[in-house]
Amino acid sequence: MGAKWLEILKEIAPRTAQVSLMLNPDAGSYYVEYLHSLEVVALRQSVQATLTPVHNSNELEGVIAALSHERDGGLIVLPSAPITANIGAIIESTARHRVPTVYPFGSHARQGGLAAYGVELKDLFRRAAVYLDRVLKGQKPADLPVQAPTKYELVTNLKTANALGLIVPPSLLARADEVIE
Repeated sequence: MGAKWLEILKEIAPRTAQVSLMLNPDAGSYYVEYLHSLEVVALRQSVQATLTPVHNSNELEGVIAALSHERDGGLIVLPSAPITANIGAIIESTARHRVPTVYPFGSHARQGGLAAYGVELKDLFRRAAVYLDRVLKGQKPADLPVQAPTKYELVTNLKTANALGLIVPPSLLARADEVIE
């Protein structure tokens, strides 16, 4: 996923030379896998990748303001409950500070974020309901197979891209599941 997020960011903001991965380190070490996949693409595209820890909502504005002073910088918001709980403030701040940002869920682009790529949450919820039905009918949870997400969505927000002075390439628009105009 990390590699895909960086590829999308570079397509929309090709001058991106530095990218920060916003995360809450208190939520665990989940970010390590995202970072590993991103580093491969970052090296290939001469992009410097750094972790940007945010422990609470009070730090958001300052972190994003500092990112806006980075020459050719961009941001990737990693999924975690503490970050997602403040997604509205993150979207507003990245817009105000003109930081090109890729988000992990389609709803973030629908709320005004530049672009989002991630699992389609509605599909996960539908599949969870099927599992719950099976458990309620007597199957043991330990006997059910582990499943991985199978549906992903790419959502781009042209309104936000225009406000940032960015042009979303037609090839990305063609791949998008949803384009917000």
